[in-house]
Amino acid sequence: MKHLWIVTAAASLVGANASHAQDGVDKAKASAFDARMFGGPLTQKTYACFVRRYDANHLTQHPKQKAGAMKLLVTAEDAPEDKTVNYSFRLGFKYRHRAGNFDSSGYCNHIVAENTGGEIRLGCSIDCEGGGIEVAMKDDRSALIRLERIRIWERNKADDDASNDLIAGADDKIFRVDRADLRECAELVTDRKELAALRRK
Repeated sequence: MKHLWIVTAAASLVGANASHAQDGVDKAKASAFDARMFGGPLTQKTYACFVRRYDANHLTQHPKQKAGAMKLLVTAEDAPEDKTVNYSFRLGFKYRHRAGNFDSSGYCNHIVAENTGGEIRLGCSIDCEGGGIEVAMKDDRSALIRLERIRIWERNKADDDASNDLIAGADDKIFRVDRADLRECAELVTDRKELAALRRK
């Protein structure tokens, strides 16, 4: 993707459940969420990779679902100068009935989902009013991606031709993705040094 994403002061959160920004989140609960998301304590730069390729049986049961496959790479990067951790995501997407590889990316904060007993999630936004996603942990092995609308771009195409919106229908607003080896998400890394480090893990 040829876009430079700008960190915004407040994430544009999706879904009615997302009501509190980072400041209102219990730090112990946020740390527990991070341990589940990343499979252990955070280091200077920590990754979590989740992948789902939807099989024919699943797609038959969800005929309106547009996604044929999804990959989610979440990154936590310690920023000691700011005394904080910065979170970002990159979502890879393949349409069910359309060729091409699409992706989207943005920045995240911890949020509280009030309608689920105060569950901690990541609320992620895409710059320039590109929508956003929520990421919850279903269990230690799977994450749930909730989206209404996000801006996506087709890889290897000029920006003017590549922009597209992924709009989730009523039956496919929540997608389960399963924890995978970090190398499965290598295609979502654009920085060469970062990619080399990821492949060594």
